[in-house]
Amino acid sequence: MVKDYKQLKQEHVSGHTGSSLFDINSVSLAMPLTILLWSVLQSRMRQFRPYTLDACFLDILLNCCVTLVAITVYSSSPWLLNTLLLVPAALLYLSSSPAQSKTLRPPKKDDADKGAQLDPLPVKPFITHYRGAMMVITCVAILAVDFRVFPRRFAKAENWGTSLMDMGVGSFVFTNGVVSVRSSLKSDTGKLPPLSKRLVASLRHALPLLVLGVVRLISVKGLDYAEHVTEYGVHWNFFFTLGFLPPFVALFQSAFALVPSYAVLSFTLAAVYEVALDKTDLSAFILTAERTDLFSKNREGIFSFFGYLAIFLAGQSLGSFALPRQRPIARNASMSTKIRQSVLGQLVLSAIMWTTLFHISISYYGLRLGVSRRLANLPYFLWVCSFNSYHIAICCAIETVLFPSIYKAASRQEEKQRAKDATSTVLHAINRNGLAVFLISNLLTGLVNMSMPTLHMEVLETMAVLVGYITAVAGVAVGLDWLDISIKL
Repeated sequence: MVKDYKQLKQEHVSGHTGSSLFDINSVSLAMPLTILLWSVLQSRMRQFRPYTLDACFLDILLNCCVTLVAITVYSSSPWLLNTLLLVPAALLYLSSSPAQSKTLRPPKKDDADKGAQLDPLPVKPFITHYRGAMMVITCVAILAVDFRVFPRRFAKAENWGTSLMDMGVGSFVFTNGVVSVRSSLKSDTGKLPPLSKRLVASLRHALPLLVLGVVRLISVKGLDYAEHVTEYGVHWNFFFTLGFLPPFVALFQSAFALVPSYAVLSFTLAAVYEVALDKTDLSAFILTAERTDLFSKNREGIFSFFGYLAIFLAGQSLGSFALPRQRPIARNASMSTKIRQSVLGQLVLSAIMWTTLFHISISYYGLRLGVSRRLANLPYFLWVCSFNSYHIAICCAIETVLFPSIYKAASRQEEKQRAKDATSTVLHAINRNGLAVFLISNLLTGLVNMSMPTLHMEVLETMAVLVGYITAVAGVAVGLDWLDISIKL
């Protein structure tokens, strides 16, 4: 086992598998640039209000189909696509002035009194946009990977390396952590409920996900569906990882009293796990051991859970300062004070911190560790935190420049309307029912794979199927939102 492990360990010295970090960043940049173009069209032309069928078509085209072509037909020339998104956005922004929005009916006196105290946790369009965009690229990738038009370098790396789909899994967990902290921020007393109550509440959230994990397990085994055992194990799947997160997060909230920082708590967990991987035979066991019992058969899912738990806690760290309302900053405050007190400034500092730590962990003059999604090790944790932090910071910067008056409203009603006007309906709908959309995408992916020879289809046929698929997923999400249905899993 040790000999086999040394051979695998050599992989991250002789050369990583998957995509280069530059390649992944170049392709993924299409997401915030698409949001930028959407935001310019809305702030300058009110293109998406009222929300007609034409507006819905353009919304899906920008926020779903552009992501699709970015990771397929434009994957070898991402900067061409990025230029095609950036140039019209810049020209429209520079050549026009902000469109005047329709003013709301002045509220009655009693309504004004109720709305005088603005929501301390307002809806943040940039969070909605990023979470929705990440869900779109996740849904696209889980089906596109089965077609030849999807580059192999974007598929999940076997043991070591970085790829687009490796990032997608971690980002899904990170963004869920960002919004999960909302419930604790709502607490007026600032005191945590007793552990027993937290565990009971967390189990309510975990049970549906664990049931979905069992259903997926039975369906995959029953239909003899193709699966990669080295991804999570023989029986484990991503729904089990998601399902076990709530109760373990509830347990770690007790440690928050001793370490009052989700960032420090998450990094400590990831670092301790990395020490266990490097200073014991744990890495060798995960990568090369025989599958003789239930534990060893599912070792990837069991041990990578610690990495995903750390990622979830890091997402909570970002959410703890990104979700609350920004406090007023004195005009005569120094630049450093403005940066530290503004949400955008804190996001930028967070991105710099995680990126610096990531490069220290992988660099020749640092720890020289290899990124491994299979292990969910320290470099993978830092990579996911870095990637998501600076992408969310870009989305926040777009909102700050193009919709500066969202949080200057006089009442809650007005603020909600301004936030709604600054939010893509498609991305809002997908974000609103994220886990339901993810489940639908998995079901459609299985249906397509069982009914079509995906690996033998030409480019035009492939793109027709993928466009129809993501349009259907977005259509279901928009329909649920229009019916005001929220499916909580």
